[in-house]
Amino acid sequence: MHDLLDPMKNPVTYAIPFFLLTILIELAALRWLDHEDDPKPPTGYLGKDTRTSLTMGLVSLVFTLAFKVGSFLVYSLVFVHFAPFHLPTDAWWYWPAVVVAVDLGFYGSHRFVHRVNVGWAAHQAHHSSEYMNFGTALRQKWNPWFEFFFWLPLPFLGFSPWTIYVAFGVNLVFQFFVHTETIGKLPRPIELVFNTPSHHRVHHGSDPEYLDKNYAGMLIIWDRMFGTFQPELHRPTYGLTKKVETYNLLALQYGDYAQITRNVRSATSWRERAGYLFGPPGWEPTRDPARLSAAGAD
Repeated sequence: MHDLLDPMKNPVTYAIPFFLLTILIELAALRWLDHEDDPKPPTGYLGKDTRTSLTMGLVSLVFTLAFKVGSFLVYSLVFVHFAPFHLPTDAWWYWPAVVVAVDLGFYGSHRFVHRVNVGWAAHQAHHSSEYMNFGTALRQKWNPWFEFFFWLPLPFLGFSPWTIYVAFGVNLVFQFFVHTETIGKLPRPIELVFNTPSHHRVHHGSDPEYLDKNYAGMLIIWDRMFGTFQPELHRPTYGLTKKVETYNLLALQYGDYAQITRNVRSATSWRERAGYLFGPPGWEPTRDPARLSAAGAD
């Protein structure tokens, strides 16, 4: 636990100076590179939007710490008492294996929070910006709890719990660098295997052809394998399908939870309550027209 909470054992700590430097480089590129001939120029930065993203990122550190402590205790219990074997952390293949395993778990968790309403309520805050830049990468959710279930098999499979968090730190650092419009498509072998800025721009698009695509963290191979891959055909329209016209942090982070609560309270059956919680985002019950007509006549 001491090592888990030590910021100097977290890869993200060492990446922070590079995050800030990269933001400055991106700002310079957006300012001085010529975009006049571009029919749809990069979205760039907006001060209020970037401040919102940075504040979300800072506050998310508190919730991430709470998540780490709680999940680490459970993972350790599973690892010590239920894992049939323990994988050797000093083997040459161990770290590539845990990085790939964590990335697959991230794909599953990411797909879940996009397709299940109660998960989307937590994740939509990250997609609420209409700007695609390195600042948006720091626009993190405050409710990471669903990741717990998708990593739970890893300690049972013999992966030491502390290494799961190190691997996820590597995953987060990688994902920071795919949030940009200043990088076009990379060489084909890289685009084939890895998540890239081009792939991730698609993921942040609200265009119909881009919705619920490219869930990858580090490896785009999961999307190619599971049928959720979409190449970038044109520059996306960023943000949510419903325009968010607020920079209020609580509204951005918890507004969808409030709406789910109202919907569940107004539901007329357990099926409707389950639909509002576990149906896809935007789920609405199908009303029987005949029953509605009869009710209106009464």
